[in-house]
Amino acid sequence: MGAIKALYPQFKIYWSSCQLKIVGEVQPTPRSCKYQFILKYKLGMPPIVNITEPSLSKNEKEEDIPHLYPNGSLCLYRPLKREFQYFSLIANTIIPWISLWLYYYEIWHITGKWLGGGEHPDKYKP
Repeated sequence: MGAIKALYPQFKIYWSSCQLKIVGEVQPTPRSCKYQFILKYKLGMPPIVNITEPSLSKNEKEEDIPHLYPNGSLCLYRPLKREFQYFSLIANTIIPWISLWLYYYEIWHITGKWLGGGEHPDKYKP
């Protein structure tokens, strides 16, 4: 929590029932719109991130948005590769990854290609 408060003082942070909830806004590039998100994290569980505004949408070809879990949360890293672990600082990993994911989402809307790499999350549950 301390690292989040230090690096992102504009975010709202809530703590209850051993769960951290962060509400914030990110803008991947100066030309991007601002996205509001909710991040929920319980120690020992994967962080869950949802974009609340604006709503994420399919591209012009009506293709499903890549790298989303079935519940609509963002697929930010490869769980089986252990890219995020319980001792990782959310402020240095998950939050920057939200912006990066949105950057690739915007490029996908323009090009129709997901350039962010990774694996499709069909196999995993957040």
